[in-house]
This record gives sequence, structure tokens and C-alpha cells, in this order.
Amino acid sequence: MEDSYRHKGMRRQLVKVLQEKGITDRKILEVIGKIPRHFFFENALVEHAYEDKAFPIGAGQTISQPYTVAFQTELLGIRPGNKILEIGTGSGYQAMVLVDMGADLYTIEYQKLLYERTKAFLPKMGYKPNFFYGDGSKGLSRFAPYDKIIVTAGAPTVPDALIDQLNIGGCLVIPVGNQKTQQMLRVTKTAQGKIRNEVFHDFKFVPLLGSDGWK
Repeated sequence: MEDSYRHKGMRRQLVKVLQEKGITDRKILEVIGKIPRHFFFENALVEHAYEDKAFPIGAGQTISQPYTVAFQTELLGIRPGNKILEIGTGSGYQAMVLVDMGADLYTIEYQKLLYERTKAFLPKMGYKPNFFYGDGSKGLSRFAPYDKIIVTAGAPTVPDALIDQLNIGGCLVIPVGNQKTQQMLRVTKTAQGKIRNEVFHDFKFVPLLGSDGWK
């Protein structure tokens, strides 16, 4: 796996695209400018690695569009040391961004193939979040509470279990809608039993699978 001057130049161009689309967090831009996204692609497809678009990775899943990764990360408002739960490990690209932002990351994946592949691959890149295989729509209660939760698949509703697993003052960033398009929500737990919802623009994610997702 080579990370050449050409690849670094392509990442700089990607960062400029993200800035033009409204991403302002300097740390996020720095992290995306650092991570070799082309390592997730076959050699013949490297030209697509730094385009601002999602790409299939198998098992009906995708590596998320860089803008989507940056936008969700910006909504989380990560501080170093935040305990974060990621629902949907997928390729591991979003997980790498979160770890580089200073997160103490717990990440859970529903698809066994992706779980095994990503759990083996990320440590080779120097990234060692806490990996779990299972139904992320229910969260990961045995390590709760979390400061922040991020869901990287489209949900039909906001699962109550995820709200329950947040610290007071913590937030959940989740796309909610139908299986074709979703609105990004930031749900902040203001007190026990109380939340504040913020709605952002539309996105298109693969469906959240599991008992509290799409059956």
C-alpha cells in the first residue's frame, strides 16, 4: 500500500471540495487530508478514491461519501477523550476519522463479512478502536453511557435504546427517513427523559438493519 505525492495531492483537492461545501472544522479537514482513502479501493479504482461520492464495498454496503463523513463528524462536536459509539463500522473509514479526532471509539457492525475484514485491516493502519459484531440498532448497552453516538445507516425512526445509552448533555447523530432518502438529525439528551431535536438536510444512506432498524 503506497501513499504517494499524487495521492496526497488528490486529498488536498478533496479537502478543498469539502470546504466549498461548507465544512469549517479545521481538525476534520486535517484528518481527511491525512487518511489514505485509496487504501480501501482496488488498484484499478484508485481514481475514484478521492471523488466526493460513496462507493460499494460489498455486502450491500458502501464507503461513505467524504462530505457525509465530515458533516456527521462536525455535528458530533468531538472533544479528545469523548467516548463514542459508532453504529455501522462498514469499511472503517469513518472510524479512522473519529479515532484521529481523539475519540475513545466503540464501533459495532451488523454484517459479519465487513466486521471481520475491517477488524483485521484497521490495526494494520495503526487504528485500534473497540470492535464489536452485532445488532447496532440496539446500541451497545454493556459499555454505556456514551458522550456521543453516530449512526452511519438510514433508520426508520430514532431507536429509544440509543437515547437511553447517552450521557446527559450527549448527542446522537442519525439519518432518519425511508429507505430512499433520510434527514440528518442531531438529538441532544438535555436531561433524563428529555431531548432536543435538530434537523439538517437530506442524505441517502444504506438501510440500518436490525430489530430497531429495517427488518
